[in-house]
Amino acid sequence: MAPLDANVSLTDKYKVSRGRALMTGMQALVRLALEQADWDKEKGWNTGGYISGYRGSPVGGFDQELFRAQAELAPRNITFQPGLNEDLAATACSGAQMLGPDDDPQVEGVFTIWYGKGPGVDRAMDALKHASLVGAAEKGGSLYLMGDDPICKSSTTAHQSEPMMIGANMPVLFPASVHELIPLGLHGFAMSRFSGAPVGVKVVADAAESSGTVDLDALRPDITLPAKKPDCEIPINAGPGFMPFLAQERRLHDRLRGVLDYARANRLNRETLSPTAPGRLGIVAAGKAHGDVMSGLERLGLTPEQAAASGIGVFKMSLVWPVEPEGLLEFCARFDRILVVEEKAPIIEDALARLLINLPSRPLLAGKTDPTGAPLLAKTGEFTPDIAAAAIACEASAAGAADLSAPMPPKLLGNAPALPRTPWYCSGCPHNRSTKVPEGSKAGGGIGCHGMSVMFDQDTTEYFTQMGAEGMHWVGRAPFAGRPHLFQNLGDGTYTHSGMLAIRHAVFSKANITYKILYNDAVAM
Repeated sequence: MAPLDANVSLTDKYKVSRGRALMTGMQALVRLALEQADWDKEKGWNTGGYISGYRGSPVGGFDQELFRAQAELAPRNITFQPGLNEDLAATACSGAQMLGPDDDPQVEGVFTIWYGKGPGVDRAMDALKHASLVGAAEKGGSLYLMGDDPICKSSTTAHQSEPMMIGANMPVLFPASVHELIPLGLHGFAMSRFSGAPVGVKVVADAAESSGTVDLDALRPDITLPAKKPDCEIPINAGPGFMPFLAQERRLHDRLRGVLDYARANRLNRETLSPTAPGRLGIVAAGKAHGDVMSGLERLGLTPEQAAASGIGVFKMSLVWPVEPEGLLEFCARFDRILVVEEKAPIIEDALARLLINLPSRPLLAGKTDPTGAPLLAKTGEFTPDIAAAAIACEASAAGAADLSAPMPPKLLGNAPALPRTPWYCSGCPHNRSTKVPEGSKAGGGIGCHGMSVMFDQDTTEYFTQMGAEGMHWVGRAPFAGRPHLFQNLGDGTYTHSGMLAIRHAVFSKANITYKILYNDAVAM
């Protein structure tokens, strides 16, 4: 037997190019940047890479993986600079797409990656809208990673960032697994370069905070570029120089036509289960929900073959917005009934309803409600295979695809919900003492680990606020309150991010606030 190779490194996942490798979602995103740089070099392009953003679940570990991978990033001319906050980082990424002759450029273009959790997307919207107007260079390309936390695991709000990106006219890709982060991300760069549009990538915990086996032989997709770019009165790609504002607005919509052309040419949305009997129920699902649908069919006791023989088909949407109409309508035309499975607000369902409304013959449409208007899939919380299975059972039975009205099989033993976990600080954390206030006093909560005091010490600490607005609730209440004073907790990370402006406003408003800067030298939850 050949001796084992002792030269094994944790960074081998960034170096090996054949077989399979175990990666976390964050490591897959690092590999995405490396893969793009290597692919450009193999094409004879001299490009650089720039990555910036602000950490937060579920993309909270991305910066740590990038720091660890410096030995791989530097030789590929990839610069990682964490942002002081999200909007400044987004603007820096956009600026890299404007590299021009006056800059004495050392590369032909710069591909960029911005990252931020859902509240960071909200905060950065002004910057993202301007970045969308600027666009992406032909040998650059921009990805904006949106870390969505749909169940508020480490956020004060449940997030679905697609509506925000729609507001910025940015297309949205939704990888369903650790492996998909890389090939779909490479599609995102190619789509961005072709269309001139920055591309949003929705990253949820199932892909970001889990580990998975990545097929290294299938990292790079076969990319087909459409015959030509959309006609536009000004250059479709980003570049140096000023463009008239209304012309920039028109160019936004021209770019979206290029996105749809690219999606059609590369079948980013495709049928994953084809019925072998007359089509009864067609299921449309995006990203993570596609896995919930396939697991839901299994929960109902249907193998893919049995589902297909019952007239059930499944269509997977990797491009969530804009909705590519041709492939979706071609799928829907073969079924009596369509069920759209997507978390939170009905982005695809509403777009599909608009597409179907003028057709002379169309299937019944279900999603958040069934065709009669009765509630079916919730707009809140997170989906599970059981939730998907229940909706599929209702619609499949109504469509005559299968009699699934019987109760679903019981869950496996041992899968009972865990006992509730009381929030508390880590052992030795300075917040154990720093959040205490004198008896009879009140403190305001905020963003960071110290915010947990609102959950377990409500008699003393009150109210959350968005990051950087700590103390502003009191500014609005103080003129009408008999109580004269408030302590306000403010983490050191938040102070640097944006909290210093809140302090300046408190001084400006003459509010009686004592700010406590809680230093623990960590960004965590």
